Amino acid sequence: MIDIRAEGLVHVYPESGVRALEGVDLHVPTGQRVALIGQNGSGKTTLVRHFNGLLRPTAGRVLVGGTDASELRVAQLARLVGLVFQDPDRQIFASTVRSEVEFGPRNLGMAPAERAAAAEASLAAVGLAGEAATNPYDLGAARRKLLAIASILAMRTPVLVLDEPTTGQDARGVEAVRAVIDQVADEGRTVIAISHDMRFVAETFERVVVLRAGRVVLDGTPAEVFAEPAWPALASTYLEPPLPAIVGARLGLGATPTDGALVGALRTGASSG
Repeated sequence: MIDIRAEGLVHVYPESGVRALEGVDLHVPTGQRVALIGQNGSGKTTLVRHFNGLLRPTAGRVLVGGTDASELRVAQLARLVGLVFQDPDRQIFASTVRSEVEFGPRNLGMAPAERAAAAEASLAAVGLAGEAATNPYDLGAARRKLLAIASILAMRTPVLVLDEPTTGQDARGVEAVRAVIDQVADEGRTVIAISHDMRFVAETFERVVVLRAGRVVLDGTPAEVFAEPAWPALASTYLEPPLPAIVGARLGLGATPTDGALVGALRTGASSG
């Protein structure tokens, strides 16, 4: 399997001169589920695009499975790191859902039977099993997002990167995304996701990395990052902890209370009052 390591990573966009990353050091071990959070412009998307070679460092380096990513072509990195863009329409181009999902596996050289099986499994995982013959643009925006996830999932890369995977999703879509992340993690693969959905982050990931102005300002478990002592650092990135963390802090239940613990504490408080 594959780990990811950024060492002193700096990125300056040459057209604008914007310094998007300012010396990021980050290690994501094999099989870990990591969420990247921070305000817009904090460097999250710039960071993950270094992992599959879409961007190259201005300074520092990125290691993918111990190999300097600058020594690998984008096509080689695509076998290792699958990236789902925030906007699915930047990835979708085929005339049917099936051909869209089979495109990546075909480029990786999968045999026809193998890529068909991968496509079927990926579409089932995101709830699109009955849409194989559908034109992708006949799907709504939320389901096109799920299609983009299925397309990368079918490639079976050791690392899966998701940029805002729950945007526009209803409760069923969010659960489909969560199930995909659980499945990939259960297979020992690495999942890295960018998200503004703090509750989804707290409930789905084992590690949360907070970026501000191209630097890592917090890095820990959800219980650590969303605990009350970390709230000022979160506020500096214009983020708030998820509501359960706020309520849990007030009730002495910690930053990641279960729904049962919250209900129990609220009932106890109501009966004592």
